[in-house]
Amino acid sequence: MSLNIVLFEPEIPNNTGNIGRLALASGSKLHLVKPFGFEISDSRLKRAGLDYWQHLELRIYDSIEDFFKVNTDKEFAFFSSHGHKSHWEIPFKDDLFLIFGKESVGLPKTITKTNNKQLYKIPLHSKHIRSLNLANAVSIVVYEGLRQLNN
Repeated sequence: MSLNIVLFEPEIPNNTGNIGRLALASGSKLHLVKPFGFEISDSRLKRAGLDYWQHLELRIYDSIEDFFKVNTDKEFAFFSSHGHKSHWEIPFKDDLFLIFGKESVGLPKTITKTNNKQLYKIPLHSKHIRSLNLANAVSIVVYEGLRQLNN
């Protein structure tokens, strides 16, 4: 049983490193879609992932189009602060792809509009914040998925 964590155009190496560590800890696969806001050899990426990075099941794609071409037959859940359904409503299943956008602007509008029925959000209980840190958001969703799959 495993989930797939997908980061579209990640910008912050520390977030990506932490998400890599989370992927390994949770038995998930990590998919990174270019362009990145950093070099994959960035020391901050490695430091955040510590010495676990070499054990990670990692797939890198040259573009969003390339990602969808390779994974046409997969099931997806997309995440945006503009989603209308909570992450608790996701029908989690083995091999589900959890797709997150870049830190600064999230997912492209073309993707959120096209995939509105699979668009989810993490509820925020304060009007004073717009979103969560990407690594925190991925952690919340992945461990909710594991909880549901293990019940």
